[in-house]
Amino acid sequence: MTFNEDSQLSGGKVKRRGRAAAIGGGGVGVAAIVVFLIAQFTGVDLSGLVGDGSGTTQIQQQDETVQPAEECRTGRDANQRVECRMEGAAESLDAYWTDQADALGIAYTTPAFWLFDGSTDTGCGQASAATGPFYCPPDRAIYLDTAFYDDLQSRYGSSGGPLAQMYVVAHEWGHHVQQLQGTFADTDRSGTGASSGSVRVELQADCYAGAWVGSAATTRDASGETFFEPVTRAQIADALSAASAVGDDSIQERATGRVDPDSFTHGSSAQRQAWFTRGYERGATACDTFSVPGSQL
Repeated sequence: MTFNEDSQLSGGKVKRRGRAAAIGGGGVGVAAIVVFLIAQFTGVDLSGLVGDGSGTTQIQQQDETVQPAEECRTGRDANQRVECRMEGAAESLDAYWTDQADALGIAYTTPAFWLFDGSTDTGCGQASAATGPFYCPPDRAIYLDTAFYDDLQSRYGSSGGPLAQMYVVAHEWGHHVQQLQGTFADTDRSGTGASSGSVRVELQADCYAGAWVGSAATTRDASGETFFEPVTRAQIADALSAASAVGDDSIQERATGRVDPDSFTHGSSAQRQAWFTRGYERGATACDTFSVPGSQL
């Protein structure tokens, strides 16, 4: 999506952590990336380190410099810089889910959102660019190295584009909403398979991402300006391309040359696209993946 250039960003939703020292030797191979994306497109919360989000004071944490993202003030900034795009997406998502809270029966709170370079320690373990973006329930935070967006295109075959990037954020934000709903606590995510609890969790997060996109052009900033211009078909195609690229079947076939539905943890490419589209067309209240028979997921 394209930001309305006159929209105003208040700042403070997204924080940046400096590079952490690498642990161990060697790089993270493609197999490790695949394992993570199949088993772990969820994540960790560092909200206790965030502060009130109002200033630019640097904080030292385990030899890392932690500071708010700066120089992201308008939609024009968000259209030009990926860090500002993350800030703009976060502010729009926050406004959207604040508005949806009553309909979903939740007491909404904002997740922490950390950008990092290279690697960083989290409550869910150490993360790197190869780890991919994730939400960590204990920390109630999203972690993302924007270098992942290059991998999304070059390794996973997404068409790329701003909305593809923001779909990833919206999916992780959807996990935060699930945390507030008690979905993580109530769902057995230990199993695998095309209709398993873990797949239903992931498809619901895709649906929540689509619901946000469906309302994004009417969601307004604090000044009353809309965050985004109306979404185009080409931009929706980019989001669907990203959803397809991280489908279990797509990842498995690329990694091993075969597909094993019994090991699915996130859903097939077709499922992920279908539930994103459902949310986009029908809104967040249509995203109950847990009441749908397995054959209809």
